[in-house]
Amino acid sequence: RQSPVRVASICRSSVALLWRSVTRTRGTSIGALVAELRETLLGWKAYFGIAEVLSPLREIDKWVRRKLRCYLWKQWGSSGYRQLRKRGVSVREAWNTSKSAHGPWRLSKTPALAIALPLRFFETMGLPSLAPR
Repeated sequence: RQSPVRVASICRSSVALLWRSVTRTRGTSIGALVAELRETLLGWKAYFGIAEVLSPLREIDKWVRRKLRCYLWKQWGSSGYRQLRKRGVSVREAWNTSKSAHGPWRLSKTPALAIALPLRFFETMGLPSLAPR
């Protein structure tokens, strides 16, 4: 019996390298960032399409979306509260998130940012998913 086809662990570290190369310049709009990521992610989707173990691909998907939420939170800066309210987050959640002492990476996993920037938001921007749903 053969072992299932898996995604190599080197792939996870190459995602971080890709992210660093894409975000090297500051001030890139989220649309341009997603367009640049899209090209590489579609290639990976085609390459890893035969993988039978999908959990690493789902983890990469979640990591990329969290990184994009973090990137947007940093771009919003002091207007984070207004941006969250504009996107349907409750007053309490938006206030607690915007006044939090935690950094952008930790805040990118909060319910407020998940409500403001759901999966649907990234799908409409054209961000492909590596693992089928």
